Amino acid sequence: MEQGGDDIQALIALMGRLPGLGPRSARRIVLQLVRRRSQQMAPLAALMERVAQTARECVVCGNITDREACAICTDPARATGEICVVQDVADLWALERGRAFRGRYHVLGGTLSALDEVGPDDLRIPTLLARIQDEAIAEVILALNATVDGQTTAHYIADALEGSGVTVTGLAQGVPIGGELDYLDDGTITAALRARRRL
Repeated sequence: MEQGGDDIQALIALMGRLPGLGPRSARRIVLQLVRRRSQQMAPLAALMERVAQTARECVVCGNITDREACAICTDPARATGEICVVQDVADLWALERGRAFRGRYHVLGGTLSALDEVGPDDLRIPTLLARIQDEAIAEVILALNATVDGQTTAHYIADALEGSGVTVTGLAQGVPIGGELDYLDDGTITAALRARRRL
């Protein structure tokens, strides 16, 4: 059955490729946007165009921002001597939702993987090690996914910091083996962060 013109079909197909959306959800969203184009579609399109121009990685931690350094890195109250290491920006945002951590972050941009030929220099591990020295970090919290690659990366960082005097901890209870932070609820993330343990 025909569902609008070619442009509308192309928009539905594009929306349907976004994470968490399928063809059915995409059709409903596009239909809603078209019906309310002045209240929803036009402002959304303008904002998406602006974000496409201004979005960038924070030069310090790797978060997504529209400035050179993100609000977390430039907040002096967050210079607590703690740095929380995450795999991805989505993990940083998940931890921020829980409001349990008030220090600073470091986004690695992935995990070590021999299978995919991803080594330390392919990630933001060298910049992490430099930040730990430059910012007088006392504790590094490794909030990496409980997968084989996540744990391999955590052990690599812990080994690199051995003998440095920096306390290295990891998330504890609440994070299931094979679990990903972005899919956990805020309470689970908060409990895991508070019950972190030395690695």
